[in-house]
Amino acid sequence: MHTIINLYSTEKGEIQRFLNKFYAKEVELDNDLKWEHIFDNPIEVADIIGTFIDNNDKYKINMWLSLDEGTFINVTQNNVDYLIKYLYERFPY
Repeated sequence: MHTIINLYSTEKGEIQRFLNKFYAKEVELDNDLKWEHIFDNPIEVADIIGTFIDNNDKYKINMWLSLDEGTFINVTQNNVDYLIKYLYERFPY
């Protein structure tokens, strides 16, 4: 099973600005308005989720998380603490 993070934006360059800052290097994107990354280790998404929420006032981006095939959850200020806690409870390795 894989964990998927999708980023969406209506403004060109927003996702790339965010990812460049997050990875601390220049990131090449095929699509300026959508980015998808598959993580083999579900716990690895906690870092990008936390960074996204901490900086969501600086970028016009939406984040969606998939822990189960075919189901995506919109990551928001209201559910981020629950989602990160759930990650560590469900995948305690």
